[in-house]
Amino acid sequence: MMRFLAPLIMSLSMIGCHTAEVRGLEGHARVLVLGTGQDAGVPQAGAFAHPGWDNPEHNRSATCLAVITDDAQYLFDCTPDFREQYRLLYETTGSPNIDGIFLTHAHIGHYSGLMFLGRESMGTDHVPVWAMPRMKSFLQTNGPWSLLVELGNIELRDLSSGVAIQLESDLTVTPLLVPHRGEFSETVGFMIEGAKQSILYLPDIDSWDKLDATGVRIEDLIAQVDIAYLDATFFSGDELPGVDLSQIPHPFITTSLDRFEALCPSDRAKIHFLHLNHSNPAQFEHTDAHEEVTAAGMSVAKQGDLTILD
Repeated sequence: MMRFLAPLIMSLSMIGCHTAEVRGLEGHARVLVLGTGQDAGVPQAGAFAHPGWDNPEHNRSATCLAVITDDAQYLFDCTPDFREQYRLLYETTGSPNIDGIFLTHAHIGHYSGLMFLGRESMGTDHVPVWAMPRMKSFLQTNGPWSLLVELGNIELRDLSSGVAIQLESDLTVTPLLVPHRGEFSETVGFMIEGAKQSILYLPDIDSWDKLDATGVRIEDLIAQVDIAYLDATFFSGDELPGVDLSQIPHPFITTSLDRFEALCPSDRAKIHFLHLNHSNPAQFEHTDAHEEVTAAGMSVAKQGDLTILD
C-alpha cells in the first residue's frame, strides 16, 4: 500500500542526545540505525590506509537496526560490533533489555554478535532469536552457537517468508526471502510495520535482476514502505582492483541509481543506502560518490538515524 505520510527521520546528534535518553518519544515505536558498514566494519582488518584508524568520525559499525517501543527493544541482525551497538542502544533508551533478535542470514556481520550472549560474556536468559529454517538449523547444529541453545542463552523461534510476526498490537515484522549467497542459510529482508509508518530492511542481496526473477520487484517493495534501507556494499565495479566482485555479488550503487531514476521523487527519497564496504567512497560526505547519491534524490544512512514508526 502506498503511504503519503512523510517519515520523521532525525539523527541523535540533531536532537541533542547522542549519548542520552531520547525524550518526548514515549508512546512511539521507532527504529534506530546502529550501524551502516559491511559485515567486517569500517575500517576493515588490513585496510591500514583507511582514515578511520586515525579519525573515529570515519568509523562505521556493521549494519544493524534496533526497533524500540515503550515495552521492548529488538535487534535486526547481531553483529561483531555488538558491544558498542548495545551500549549505544542503552544510552539512547536507558533500558538494558534485549527482547528479541531477528537474523537476516549466516554471514559474519549478521549473526556472529550472538557470541556475546554466551557465558563468556553476558550469559543471557532465553533471548528470543527469530531465524529462517536453514539459519535455525545452522545455529542448532554448529558450535559454538549450539551451546547458546543448549545453555538457554538464546531461544530459537521460527520465521517463514511472507508470514508476519506480531510483536505488539501495532508492530509486525515480516521476513522476505531474497537471492543471496547461501552457503549456510537463506537470506531475508524484513518489512517492519508500525501503526502508520513502515520500513524495509534489506542489507544483502545479489542483484535487483535476481529479485525480479523471483517475481518480486524492488520498486514495488519501495512503494509499500516509508523508508527503504537497501544494500549498497560497493559503489561501482572498479573500487577494489584485483578482486573479482562477481564472487561477492551485490547491487552497485551506480546500478541502483540508474534503475531507480525512473521512480517518482517521493519514492526515491525513501531510499537510504547502507551496508557500505570500507572501500565505498559514498560513505564519506562531500565526496563525488556521496553527492551523486544525494543529487539523485536518495540518501546514505547514518549511524544514529532515528525513524518514528507511528
